[in-house]
Amino acid sequence: MTREHFAFCGAELAAVYVLSDGRKELHLAELTGNRSMLYGLPAVLSVDGHSPAAEAYRSGRPLWLTPKALAAYVEEDPHHFPGRVRNDSVRASPARLSLGALPLGHGARDLGCLIVAGEVPDGFSSDRRSLLELYADQVAAGLESAAAHAPGRTAPRPVLGHTLVPLRGGAFILDLASGRMEAHARVLELLGIPPDQFGGNVETLLAAAVPDDVPALMAIVEPDRLTTDPQQLAFRIRRPGGELRWLGLRCRVMTDDDGTPVRVLGVVADASYLRPSADEVSIVQRLSTKLAGAATIRDVSQIVVHSLRDPLEASRVLVAELEADRLVITVLDPPEPRAWPDMWRSEWRSEWPDASMHDVPTLQNAIREGHVSLWPPGADLEPALAGIGPGGLAVLPLPADGRMVGVCLVGWDGEHRFGPEERSLLTATAGLVGQALMRAHALDAGHELATMLQRSLLPRKLPSLPGGMAVARYLPATAGLEVGGDWYDVVPLNDGHVALVIGDVQGHSAGAATIMGQIRTAVRAYAVERHPPDVVIARANRLLVGMETDLFATCLYVDLDMEEGIAWFVRAGHLQPILRYPDGNTSELAVEGGPPLGVVADAEFPLTEVGLVPGTLLALLTDGMVESSNVRLEDGMRRVCDVLATADPADPGMVADELLAGVNRRDDDVALLLLRYDGTRVRPMRTNWTVWRLPNAVQHARRFAARALRSWGVEEELDIALLVVSELVTNAIAHTQGEVRLDLTLSADRLRIAVNDGSPRSPVKPTSVDWTATGGRGLLIVEATTASWGSVPLSSGKQVWAEVPLAPGERLARRT
Repeated sequence: MTREHFAFCGAELAAVYVLSDGRKELHLAELTGNRSMLYGLPAVLSVDGHSPAAEAYRSGRPLWLTPKALAAYVEEDPHHFPGRVRNDSVRASPARLSLGALPLGHGARDLGCLIVAGEVPDGFSSDRRSLLELYADQVAAGLESAAAHAPGRTAPRPVLGHTLVPLRGGAFILDLASGRMEAHARVLELLGIPPDQFGGNVETLLAAAVPDDVPALMAIVEPDRLTTDPQQLAFRIRRPGGELRWLGLRCRVMTDDDGTPVRVLGVVADASYLRPSADEVSIVQRLSTKLAGAATIRDVSQIVVHSLRDPLEASRVLVAELEADRLVITVLDPPEPRAWPDMWRSEWRSEWPDASMHDVPTLQNAIREGHVSLWPPGADLEPALAGIGPGGLAVLPLPADGRMVGVCLVGWDGEHRFGPEERSLLTATAGLVGQALMRAHALDAGHELATMLQRSLLPRKLPSLPGGMAVARYLPATAGLEVGGDWYDVVPLNDGHVALVIGDVQGHSAGAATIMGQIRTAVRAYAVERHPPDVVIARANRLLVGMETDLFATCLYVDLDMEEGIAWFVRAGHLQPILRYPDGNTSELAVEGGPPLGVVADAEFPLTEVGLVPGTLLALLTDGMVESSNVRLEDGMRRVCDVLATADPADPGMVADELLAGVNRRDDDVALLLLRYDGTRVRPMRTNWTVWRLPNAVQHARRFAARALRSWGVEEELDIALLVVSELVTNAIAHTQGEVRLDLTLSADRLRIAVNDGSPRSPVKPTSVDWTATGGRGLLIVEATTASWGSVPLSSGKQVWAEVPLAPGERLARRT
């Protein structure tokens, strides 16, 4: 077929203008078809000029000119019109010539403009316009391919014997009511279907496709999966002689006035620029064979990583599922967190990270568009993506059953230029993997439900701690599909304290996970109420006993004063914690313990007090990490101590990964909680005063507080502090019996004033106070003058506290 014989949907001429490097000019890259219809087409057009190509490019919307509108356009500005109607043309009359200008690409990927012209007296019909717009998308794909072969060229030229305009292309119209298809002769030629064997059935078209690509085609033509958004797909057919050919399909659903889909308009063109090499065909074939035997989502993901990373010489490969608005990683390679950008490392709370789609908008848009996106070196991407592939990044949305079920990211550190063959490999891979994930979901539904349940019960992210850094890791068991009951938590408390919790509910079942969620919530609630550590565990024990379950749980609870470095440990049948001291010495900490939770209702849980120095690493872990069917508990604990002793505590996350590196096939879940204690820059100063119940008790308390605060260098906040002391001491003396004690604590940025009394009843802030009332204003004054206040129960009563923020001053320098 020669270029002079180009014709498509009424267009007999096509001209491709491409954007120059400076983005200020459009260069004529190719002209094909009946050139006698227009002559003198300029080789260069200004983007800011008055021409159909420039106007369509600037607006980003097609410009359609009927013969009448075209004549007016030429008359208005004949000097800037890109080509003039040839008045002596035999083939086209100026009164019958219609023209269309269609932008190529969109947004940051503007490529240029396609000019089409044909002898259409009434202008291009609505259906023809839609088909030509789809055809322009095919031209844009050819432009991207040409740019990949000749990076840096101002105007891409045809390569490998192919043109920018896909000459071997045709259209089809599928009537949804009858199911009949009207196909252009060139469509049948591309598919290798003799015209006399085409009965107008869509099944004939599907039968020509390679079986692996049929599901993706079905998603486009089946009525119950239709969408009004433009669809695009690259698929393979097997010609009668056995030749494997790539075709590009683009289609659009047309609706009636009520919005009901009535027909599908489609364009099929030769996508030979997608033709893979023999090696790439073999890669796809091997991948298809391996995926056919994959039974779980993990299996599918690992096959994808192993099939792509080495052949593509990629630096990173990541496979993730889509769950609502989150990306849930199923496998990534390399598995070390330090090999991935900060965003992924910060979300690394279990075996693999997961992240919100809103944190990676470019990836979110690529998945929404639904086709393979290739980003060259130096592309303007958010750090979470740019760090995966600084030398080049491929984003492969994974389609299945008419929707996107996941995504695969392939990244290169060194400069990587994408060729059309590679695009074909990635496009074929995406379709295969999407279908395999859907099959694995059906086989793996129980495990996925259990995994989702457990993921929702664990903390999504650990809090930032002043004076330390906590990291956690969780690995599900690889033996069996049941969910486990391991958990961990980090709970910031007031007064510079933090609670560290790790536990393990007996068994592997949804029941164990449910009990785990209830116990974790209860321990957190008791801790936030500021019960002493032994009381927290005792109450959690009574709660589990009252649940009337046969399951029990082990637990280790630590209340750590981040300012003083004093830790109180309570152990309920759990493994001993491990300490790594700043000098590298590592050992199990002998913590006195009680029975597991849920065994004895009135069990006692003794406290063990330990002092930590800055630079200490504290490791809390579950038995799945140190014990299995072929590893003794003693050997496992010794291995953890050895790894900690040689690890660099500067990066607790890396230490956690090193600890998990030796854990292979697991009979049980693994939970690990690491804390590096750094201490605060300024050590807190504390003092207290027992308030005697005398008529002038408040005056004595104010004098004591004033002396202490002045000696600490507190001047600006002194009046506010004394006012708070007066109100809290007055309330305690007026409404309680027994001893009243005033505690003052000065830290780097706040002054904490606390009053302890013997009444368990918490103070109640009045909702309104009458102006004639003589009382009830104390707590309102405290609330108005302090940053925060509250009440916590104590074993002998309660404590009412308030915190006054401090402006930085010279007192800090005197205390450091």
